[in-house]
Amino acid sequence: MWARPSELRSRHVIGMNRRNIHFIARYNRRSLFPLVDDKLKTKLLAHEHGVTSPELIGTITSQFEVRRVAGLVREHAGFVIKPAKGSGGKGILVIEDHAQGIYRKPSGATLSIEDLERDVSNILSGLYSLAGSPDVAMIESLIRFDDRFADYTYEGVPDIRVIVFRGYPVMAMIRLSTAASDGKANLHQGAVGVGLDIGTGRALFAVQFDRPVEVHPDTGRKLDKLEIPDWHGLLRLAAACYEMTGLGYIGADLVIDKNHGPMLLELNARPGLAIQMANGEGLGGRLELVESQPEGVDVDARVAFSVAHFGRL
Repeated sequence: MWARPSELRSRHVIGMNRRNIHFIARYNRRSLFPLVDDKLKTKLLAHEHGVTSPELIGTITSQFEVRRVAGLVREHAGFVIKPAKGSGGKGILVIEDHAQGIYRKPSGATLSIEDLERDVSNILSGLYSLAGSPDVAMIESLIRFDDRFADYTYEGVPDIRVIVFRGYPVMAMIRLSTAASDGKANLHQGAVGVGLDIGTGRALFAVQFDRPVEVHPDTGRKLDKLEIPDWHGLLRLAAACYEMTGLGYIGADLVIDKNHGPMLLELNARPGLAIQMANGEGLGGRLELVESQPEGVDVDARVAFSVAHFGRL
């Protein structure tokens, strides 16, 4: 449905120009972008700062090393292969388990070691990287998502996007994979985006392909019952990414592992704006309020501020 410009302004909805000029250009130093554009650098930085993230099994940096893949994953039941500089979920290969040289995806489809090596080779060539530059293939341990999300996702791990501005969590949503998105938590490919109340972690609204939805299209589960466990710990993890990177405006993508709790998946220095649609509210008012806050506030105080001022339930 279309909305009048006046209605968008009344809801504090911001567009790409304002996001890029007023927030990204002003609060994100260009020299710091590589820290989040390269997932390997992000992971190493997270480890240095004690921020929990999926285990790094290994990396493949050259075509000569491609045949190392089988050996690297031999002792790991499930794993993920991804490009360090990829975007939009492209080039990510998820393996649920394997035996006798047969690798099974969450969909049940099977691959051979030659298929895995081909995927790694494509990553190295820059097929999925920003600007097509040569890349590095990362192999991570598979996230075992919390069982409470089982009925809310289809063949994929749900992830939680939190917009963090000057260290304050200002808006959040969970992205749920679907058959249309091929099991990936990517809104442009058909994943469901569910806006989350900053105060409680409970569902607010849900959209798929920019249209409101009430139930998951594949599981039939009502989305308004969704609630994120350990919500405060997740907000604290997202807020701490400000000190970790020095970037003032970021999207923190988090997951909740059934064994390790909240974990950082990756960071984005140019997070998209669809989160506003999933929340039924714009970012503008919240960002302006945070701009008026003093510097030097610690993580716990920033999270408490966000909960108090941006919670709606």
